[in-house]
Amino acid sequence: MARQLRIQYTGAFYHVTCRGNERQDIYRDNADYEIFLETLADSLEVYNVSLLAYVCMTNHFHLFLTTPDGNLSEFMRRFNISYTSAFNCRHDRSGHLYQGRYKSFLIDADSYLKEVSRYIHLNPVRIKKHSKKSVKDKIKILSEFKYSSFSGYVNVRNRVNFISYNKVLDCFSGDTTEGRRKYRQFVYKGLKEDPDSPLEVGKGYGIVGSSGFTEYIREKYLEKVPLKAQREQPYIKAVSVKYTPDELIAWFCKIIKEDQTEICRRGRNSTDRAILMELLYRYCNIKQPEIGLLVGGIDYSAVSYARKRLRLKIKKDTSLKQKFENIVDELSRLKI
Repeated sequence: MARQLRIQYTGAFYHVTCRGNERQDIYRDNADYEIFLETLADSLEVYNVSLLAYVCMTNHFHLFLTTPDGNLSEFMRRFNISYTSAFNCRHDRSGHLYQGRYKSFLIDADSYLKEVSRYIHLNPVRIKKHSKKSVKDKIKILSEFKYSSFSGYVNVRNRVNFISYNKVLDCFSGDTTEGRRKYRQFVYKGLKEDPDSPLEVGKGYGIVGSSGFTEYIREKYLEKVPLKAQREQPYIKAVSVKYTPDELIAWFCKIIKEDQTEICRRGRNSTDRAILMELLYRYCNIKQPEIGLLVGGIDYSAVSYARKRLRLKIKKDTSLKQKFENIVDELSRLKI
C-alpha cells in the first residue's frame, strides 16, 4: 500500500492520530499517560510545534497542531519513536507500539478550527459505552476526563504550558471569561446536536477545507509532485477532482445507470440516495441543508441520519463497501 503523502509548509494546521498496533492499548496505567505527555511536551519544544488540542484515549490519541517551521514528519517521527521506546522499556516488551504510521489531515484553519478542536474534545464521550447516556452525564464525563486539553480551555487553573489556547479561543471573544464560557457552550452544543465529524470532509484525500483552500493546496503543492508519485498516491487525483452539485449528480446517475428523479423519489432506506448525499458532501463542499434540497427536499437532519446509516452499513457490508469505493474511484477518473 502506498504511503500517505505529507503536505508540509510553514504555518500548516493538522489533525493527527495514531492507533495502537492491533488496536491494543498504548497506555497501561496513569504513569504511561504522564510519560506520553512529558514526551509530547518535550518534542513540541524541540521542533517548535504548537499544540492546540489533544486527547488520549486508551488505544489511540488525537492531536491538533500547527507547524511554524513546516516540519510535521520530523516532529512525529521523533515523538512516536521516543514514546514507543519509553513504553517498551517500562513494560519489558519490544516491537511496534502503533499500527503503521500516523494519519494526518491538513486543516483549513479559517473554516474548521473550531470544529476540529471540538471533535477532539468530544472523543471521551463518543465511545460505545457512553452512547446511551444523557447529555448531563456526558458533560460530567468531559469535565472529569483527565487526559485531554478541554479542562484548560474552560478553567485557567487546569492549564498546562504546552497547549496554545489562544488560537481557538480567539474565535470566541478571546482568552477571557466570556470567551471560555462561549467555547464551553460550543462544545456542549455538540453533545446535543451530534454534528458530523469535520474529518469526513477530507476522507479520501486528507484535506479538510473549503473548495478555495483545497484548490490552493492542489495548485501550490500537489501539481509539483512527480508523475510517478501521483500514481502511487491515489488521493492526489481525488483532491484535484471537485464538482458542482449538478455535475456530480449527472455523473453519479450515469455510473449507476439510474435517473435522478427516480433516485430522489425513493424513501429514507434508499442506499443509492444515501451514497449520493455522501458524495455531494465530500466532493462539492456544500452543507447538509443544500444537499437535502437537491435530493428531494428533505430536512438537513434526515441527510445527516442517512449519511450516518450509510457509514455504519459500509462497515458491516463488504459488498456495499466495494460498491461505494468503485463509485468513488470512477468519479476520480472522470474528467469534466
